[in-house]
Order: sequence, then C-alpha cells, then structure tokens
Amino acid sequence: MSLYTPSPEVADALAAGSPIVALESTIITHGMPYPQNLEVARQVEADVRAAGAVPATMAVIDGTLHVGLTDVQLEGLAQAREVAKLSRADMAACVASGGTGATTVAATMIAARIAGIAVFATGGIGGVHKGAEGSFDISADLMELAQTPVTVVAAGAKAILDIPKTLEVLETQGVPVIAYGQDDMPAFWSRSAGLKAPLRMDTGRAIAAAHAQRATLGIPGGQLVANPIPETDEIDRDTLAPIIAQATQDAQTHGITGKGVTPYLLQRIFELTEGRSLTANIALVRNNALLAAEIATELGAIGKDA
Repeated sequence: MSLYTPSPEVADALAAGSPIVALESTIITHGMPYPQNLEVARQVEADVRAAGAVPATMAVIDGTLHVGLTDVQLEGLAQAREVAKLSRADMAACVASGGTGATTVAATMIAARIAGIAVFATGGIGGVHKGAEGSFDISADLMELAQTPVTVVAAGAKAILDIPKTLEVLETQGVPVIAYGQDDMPAFWSRSAGLKAPLRMDTGRAIAAAHAQRATLGIPGGQLVANPIPETDEIDRDTLAPIIAQATQDAQTHGITGKGVTPYLLQRIFELTEGRSLTANIALVRNNALLAAEIATELGAIGKDA
C-alpha cells in the first residue's frame, strides 16, 4: 500500500526525474477567503510551472495523503469547511481516521520527504512566539527543519514572532539559515529584521550545492532559505512594529492561545493594514515559488552530474 497518492502531473515528474516544488495547503484553507484562496493557489502553481518545475500541493483528503492536487481537488479544498490544520503531531491521526487536513510547514516537509521531493516553497515559517519563556509556544516547524532533509524557501520567519529567539533555536538545532542575495535576515513582510543572517548565498546553484553536500556528509535535517520580499511589495518594519504590537495585545486580551494565535494575528494585521499585509503575503509567496523552482532545477542538474 502506497503512503501517498500523487497527482498525474506529479507522478509523471517523479518518473521522469523532473524538478518538483512542494507547496503547503494551509494558505488555501486558513490563509484567505474563497475564491481568492483558489486564485492565489492556482497562481503560485502557475509560477512554479513557468519557472520550469512541477508544483506539488500537499493535503490529506478523506484519509489519503495527496502529493499534488488536481484542479478539481484544489477547488474542493478551497471551498471546504472545518479542515484540520496538520502538523507533525496530528498528521498521522488525520490519515488514520479518514479525515481531511491542510498541511503546515512541518507536515508539508514530512509529505515531501515521503515522496522524495527536496525543495518546498512557503510564505513564512513558524518559530518562537513572543513571550515563549512563559508559554513555551514554539512552532514544530523548527524541529522539523532539524530532522527532515528538505530545503524550505520562505521570506524568513513570520514577523509576528520573536525572530532573534527563532534564530537561536535554529542554530541550536543545527539548521542552516541562508539569506538569499543579502546579508540581513528578512522578516516576512519586510526585507530586513534588523539582524544579520547566519549565512548568505546569491544563487540557486549555491543553495542546491549546499543541500546536496549535507546529504553527502550524512548531516540530517534541511535548510531554511530566507528570501526577501520584493522591494516594491514590502512593508517596512518601522511601520509594522506598532501594528504587530497592537495585534499581539488584542490576542492576549481575547485569550487566544495555541494554534489559534497565528491565524488571529494575521487576520488582525490584515485589518490594521487595510489589506496591505495580504497583498504583500501573496507577493512573497510567489517570489519564493520562483526561487524554489530554480533551486529544484539546479539540484536535479547536480544529481545528473554526479
């Protein structure tokens, strides 16, 4: 019995050894309303194809892990209600119980590993929440990066998080954090978090070579590629700081905890920025998809040269 069901497009790509880019599905089910969520999902998949790779959007549907969705499945997921938000802790339970769930960063990495897909594009990873010294609220994404051999292209950690502590945890876990094309660590909607990134690489080829070398050395885990949002789409961190502070205070006032924190904060920031945050979010996801497709293509070329 197969652990997953590939879409016809992904099945052909796996058989041919073509470059594939994994995509998460929580952005569809928990990120924005229908039909905008479907339009964005289709656009990101089209961006991956235009860059020469095959998109593989991950989701569990009726207890089956799907690696790549058909357009009919994509539309069904975009309109589905009460879809579970899956991470490492509950992914297997959802499959075993015949449930339907959208994959977070951690769950998408697991699905990618199972299918032999090495590169994944997302918006931003989870990390250490502000106040984690009291709440212990740390995303499973960070531990997944430490153990699952997938290169994750994101616009850094989400700006609502404690980015210095997130970087500290990633360092402790031995995860390479690579800023693409700049020295500063990006901060999701902003090009700079005001922190120097641990590593810098300027080409998809260099990132692909580092991924391949980790495998050669037998080092477990993946890489985080921090790809800054395009300049024309960014919201600078000075503008965002008071907005994030207000949204965080509102979450505390309303007793929002656990998995509910991130979606609440993102929605509140959307309201406070009058929609600018969502526009920026879409731009950075599309930008990450293009870089991920380049890395996947270069990784394939390295494999053929070996």
